[in-house]
Amino acid sequence: MTTAYDTPVVLDRREGPYGEVVLRRHGELLQIIANGCFLMDTSDGRSERLLIDAAYAALDGRPQPDVLIGGLGVGFSLAHAAADPRWGRITVVEREPAIVEWHRSGPLSALSASALADPRTDILKTDLVAFVNETCATFDALCLDIDNGPDWTVTDSNETLYSSAGLASCVRVLRPGGVLAVWSAQPSPEFERTLWNAGFQQVRTEEIPVARGVPDVVHLAVRPG
Repeated sequence: MTTAYDTPVVLDRREGPYGEVVLRRHGELLQIIANGCFLMDTSDGRSERLLIDAAYAALDGRPQPDVLIGGLGVGFSLAHAAADPRWGRITVVEREPAIVEWHRSGPLSALSASALADPRTDILKTDLVAFVNETCATFDALCLDIDNGPDWTVTDSNETLYSSAGLASCVRVLRPGGVLAVWSAQPSPEFERTLWNAGFQQVRTEEIPVARGVPDVVHLAVRPG
């Protein structure tokens, strides 16, 4: 029998610049849905933390590296980076104003309040693809988590980020020896090949164990020095 606890409850529904975004509660979990596609929830966070830690480890002890986090989501990546004093500037790009608001003054603030108050943190309300293509800023690490992976994008326009042209933009905003880390719900051998062809080095995939099914992964690649 289904109980009220088992039934998701919509806390907020918005029409954003890229379609509908929904925040709902399912038992103790908060979930973000975009255009009917489940994005993420507050159930775990291991893969989001690995995204940050693997990028830092690949920088080989570079002091106070600056990181660009693509996608605020439920805030796991930002909170984990802000909890680590070794990071320098922490820039988060989030295109959905509703998600930023849910963190600043809504139910997700419990996860991200201290990270948002950190003086190293800067939230940019813009599209990640456009930002990477247009910015003059550079970073030591790009940690990207805006889709369910290179092969399963939330919107068609995001596909360009994982193409040769999109990765060329990532190379441009990375400092020499900088790291690109991309979260994915499943491995993508094709994306690995594209990373190599785009000029990245040390391309590899780290798996995040799950209870069942295909493991989440983080694709890692290093810009040549």
